[in-house]
Amino acid sequence: MAEFKTSDGLRLWYEDQGEGQPILCLSGLTRNSTDFDYVLPYLMGEHRVIRLDYRGRGKSQRAPDWRSYTIPTEARDVLELLDHLGLDRVPVLGTSRGGLIGMALALMARPRLGGLCLVDIGPDIAEAGLDAIREYVGRPPAATTLEEAVAMRASLMAGFANVPEDRWRIEVEHHYREAPEGLAINYDARLRDAVLEAGTQPAPDLWPLFDALEGLPLACIRGANSDLLAPETLAEMCRRRPDMIVAEVPDRGHVPFLDEPEALEALNEWTMLL
Repeated sequence: MAEFKTSDGLRLWYEDQGEGQPILCLSGLTRNSTDFDYVLPYLMGEHRVIRLDYRGRGKSQRAPDWRSYTIPTEARDVLELLDHLGLDRVPVLGTSRGGLIGMALALMARPRLGGLCLVDIGPDIAEAGLDAIREYVGRPPAATTLEEAVAMRASLMAGFANVPEDRWRIEVEHHYREAPEGLAINYDARLRDAVLEAGTQPAPDLWPLFDALEGLPLACIRGANSDLLAPETLAEMCRRRPDMIVAEVPDRGHVPFLDEPEALEALNEWTMLL
């Protein structure tokens, strides 16, 4: 475990483990580096795995101004982490928002990006998934104890089936903490302000970011029941990049855990290209 300081003075937490080909793991909007705990044992044998908590998430410092919770700023943080570690170029395993940051890097600093594995995200984001995010982001859960949250988790996670209770327990412990007033979220609640503010702007065209990945090792892992990455979006991604490695994980919504057999097979194929 370690920290580095960004150019605007925030202390961001990261973990750097293993040896070999580096892979930078970037998590979802409200989530943190623990998202990759499940896949870590499968990557560690041949890879150096670097995991970052974005500003305002997990163990990283909260920003004084919530307006810095944007993809361009978080992409800049990623580049500053690479500079801190002395890494010229890394592939990115990006879950949801992490995949968007990876695509942004293809335009901002393409020589620094060694490939991208998109996890349940693409250049066109389904409105149903965005609505679900706007509903929960920045709000504490209805459950008031970890045990209640575990019991409720399966019914709240749309598109997920056949998930053992102990997996939901780990998820709850990763993303909530017990506080005197009940359960608290493990990120800056003002992230809600940033998300709602972004929603007032016209949706940007992200296809140029995807097209900027041309020539880089590319994969996409989709939850078969995802409400964020629509089948037609994935089909268009495949049309533009017929060489893209693709996996759909059954019984999973947004996002797969990445230790499912289908996900591991795609990751193994992608890492062979790095």
